[in-house]
Amino acid sequence: MKVLVLHGPNLQLLGAREPETYGETTIEEIDARLRAVAGEEGLEIEIVQSNHEGEIVDLIGRAPGRYDALLINPAAYTHTSVAIRDAIASVRIPAVEVHLSNIHAREEFRRISLIAPVAVGMICGFGPGSYYLGLRAVAGLLKGRGNADR
Repeated sequence: MKVLVLHGPNLQLLGAREPETYGETTIEEIDARLRAVAGEEGLEIEIVQSNHEGEIVDLIGRAPGRYDALLINPAAYTHTSVAIRDAIASVRIPAVEVHLSNIHAREEFRRISLIAPVAVGMICGFGPGSYYLGLRAVAGLLKGRGNADR
């Protein structure tokens, strides 16, 4: 079972960027813990961070046949990218959306996710834990299939 983990724009700045909102954990620390969780869950993961919408769309578009699921933090593209939303809908493999902060408790424009309607689920507000919970959710979907047939 192979999972593509996608970090969206500006997440390479974690640890330094607005620590009062996003915490002090770096993307490298999150990635290391994701690899550990993947090992515990019997998953193989590939992790990519991109600031470029088109690259994210391309990665999602190439996912079928290579990956069994997506774990994605679309970051700012959550609220703006119809292209990423459409790519996820098109590939028809389960996607779990994650966010470090609780997007529903933030500015009005951040409360709407264009991704949520095409994702199996969303986990937000638990800092880096959102990623780890999300990866465990993906593992559960893949092992039991359940709603993963989206």
